[in-house]
Parts: sequence; C-alpha cells; structure tokens
Amino acid sequence: MTAGGGTRETTNLLYARPGIVVTTEQFSVGGGTWRVADLTHLHTTRGPHDRVAVRATVVSAAVVAGVGVLLGFSGGLQRLTAGAYLLLGAVFLLPVLLAVAGDRWRPPPHELWGRCRGAEILLFSSDDERQFGQVSRAVRRAREMNAGGGWADPLAAFGPWRPNR
Repeated sequence: MTAGGGTRETTNLLYARPGIVVTTEQFSVGGGTWRVADLTHLHTTRGPHDRVAVRATVVSAAVVAGVGVLLGFSGGLQRLTAGAYLLLGAVFLLPVLLAVAGDRWRPPPHELWGRCRGAEILLFSSDDERQFGQVSRAVRRAREMNAGGGWADPLAAFGPWRPNR
C-alpha cells in the first residue's frame, strides 16, 4: 500500500544483459519490445543451417555424383584397383563430412517463437545455447507470473488460523 491508499505495482527484473531485458511486464531484445501479457504459444525451434555449409555440401555432392556417373558411363569402374575403390568411397563421404563439420562449426541458432496479438513472430534467436536457455526460461517465468497475478502466494497473505478465546 502506498501513502495514498492504493497499491503499488512492482516490476521484477528476471534477466538483463546488454540488449536483452526480461521483466515481469515486458520483454525487450534489440529494437523489439513486447508486453509479456500479449505473448502466447511460446515454443523453441532450431533455425536454418549455415548457408555456406549447405552450399559446400551441395556442390561437393554434385561433383562427386558427376565423377561417379562419368566413371560408370566411361567403363572406368571395371579398370579401377581395390585401392582406387577405397579412395572413391572416401571421396563419396566428403559431402557427409562437410555437412557434419558445418553443423559443428556453425550450428543452427536456437529460436524462441511466440504469438503476439495473433501474429507469429520470432522473439529471440541466439547461437549461444546457455544464453538462449536463460532468456527463454526468463520469458516463460514472466508469462507464468503474469498469468498468476504476480509473485505473491494468495495463501501466504493470511496468517495461521487460531481459535477465538
């Protein structure tokens, strides 16, 4: 209660880093700010794979497939030695290795999506798994606290029952 007799709303800070602020009332990241009460249907996904890694994988797969087709039509597969077949098998693994290496060095970002006033929007994206987990937990906690009416436990507002004597 304030001096005027009304209640004072408090906004609790749940997460704060440069460019990212999550309170019980709003979520701000970069240039976007959303009221937590307006956010619904929160879910997480993984973003797209790195374009350079995808292109390298596709190009290497096309080159390897082209070499295999040319060897097959030219009759060169019958003249290869066992060592050449092993080398050819290793070359056919190149696109797979490029795909695995691309996901290892440049993993797809983690994304937090939600609905705000009927529109599905990307709320937050990060390739840092720890930071993403902290932000998404803070936003979910803010949603829960907003839905429940705040931090206060309604039963804790009452003292223990004592009989009248």
